[in-house]
Amino acid sequence: LKTALARARRDDRLLSLLFIDLDRFKEVNDTLGHAMGDLLLQRVAQRLMESVRGSDTVARLGGDEFVVLLEGGQAREHATAAAEKILVAFSHPFDLEGNRVHIQPSIGVAIYPEHGGEEHHLLGHADEAMYVSKKSGGNQVRVARPAK
Repeated sequence: LKTALARARRDDRLLSLLFIDLDRFKEVNDTLGHAMGDLLLQRVAQRLMESVRGSDTVARLGGDEFVVLLEGGQAREHATAAAEKILVAFSHPFDLEGNRVHIQPSIGVAIYPEHGGEEHHLLGHADEAMYVSKKSGGNQVRVARPAK
């Protein structure tokens, strides 16, 4: 993230960070067990990578949280379009050894330079926007409010 921010500054380009949390993931662990939960996390990572460009970065932060780093976009709409594409990808169930599991993401979006110029600013704003998405019912995208 630090290197991507340096490139965005140097090239005067936007950098978008999507913060993704899986809605009701705990229910999967509780009903199907931790092995199925782990398998679901692997499938989620795979589906995320299939939903974005090869040049984008997908990473798991921990638990059921992921981030996607989108470099090179010139408009805020690029980030929201990528997030919406992820929502569509998650509208299809995951097959976990014969169990069809529907899991949906809450997605928060932060954009450099609008939401800050440091890693912790972008992560914090994207995380905050993700919680707004989750509190609003989940399975949606929220863009962070502009930094003060």
